[in-house]
Amino acid sequence: MTLLEIMRTSAVIPVIAIDDPEHAVPLAKALVAGGIRVLEVTLRTQHGLGAIRAMSAVEGAIVGVGTLTQPEEFAAARDAGAVFGVSPGLTPALVAAAKSSGLPLLPGVMTPSEVMVAREQGFKQLKLFPAVPAGGVGMLNGIGGPLPDVMFCPTGGISQDTAAQFLALKNVACVGGSWLTPKDAILAGDWARITEIAKAASALRG
Repeated sequence: MTLLEIMRTSAVIPVIAIDDPEHAVPLAKALVAGGIRVLEVTLRTQHGLGAIRAMSAVEGAIVGVGTLTQPEEFAAARDAGAVFGVSPGLTPALVAAAKSSGLPLLPGVMTPSEVMVAREQGFKQLKLFPAVPAGGVGMLNGIGGPLPDVMFCPTGGISQDTAAQFLALKNVACVGGSWLTPKDAILAGDWARITEIAKAASALRG
């Protein structure tokens, strides 16, 4: 699958931080059961790579790696089973790592200049981050005029209540959010609740 096809598979890409490796598989199964197949597992905890490996074995799951900030993380994530990567920003070293590893990258941008720099490097699918502080719907509408060939996954400050406003924009393929995986539900093993949240998120696409 291309990165754009991956982005269009789920209306929302959950941003997942795994604190307990035992949670990885049941969490992935709960999200997939609710119609959310694309999962971004961040490297914010020590269990990130292990969770990617475990979740990649869940039928229907399309697992990517988030919070890529160091070049050496690309190959490690790819080897763990990640099929795409997400970074909070873009540097020359990350560009080189993405190209050498073959891992499709969704890089973070915040300004029109950063969008243009990323596009010059061959990236036309971008993560607006942090989306709400960066200007949210208004910013995406503004960028869409001069840069109509760029598609976004806005992430940061978006909720179930506001996601539909972003998804209605023609230059938004999906949104990212952490509201699909509330920590209290994970700690309680309330996978049914997470499936219901995922169903509600899936329905946002209409």
